[in-house]
Amino acid sequence: MKRLIINGNPDVRKGGIIDLDGEELVCFGISKQGEWHGPDRPQLWCTVGTEDETEAFERREFIPMHLDVETVDAESVEVVQRKGELTV
Repeated sequence: MKRLIINGNPDVRKGGIIDLDGEELVCFGISKQGEWHGPDRPQLWCTVGTEDETEAFERREFIPMHLDVETVDAESVEVVQRKGELTV
């Protein structure tokens, strides 16, 4: 599990699945920053992890300030599945 800061908005939602450098990650939680007096592009601060880590996130079995942080541009994130979409 890690904190992923996405510069820009790739149109991902909580519960969605993204592909980052060949690794599929579930977006457990998303906070949108920069709407009011922020940078010219919004930032999405996401808590992401593998599907195996879903239960640990739901039970809060992690310390948020101890998560690794990675910053990427929206162009390097591919949205595999938005929440509620069916995969074919």
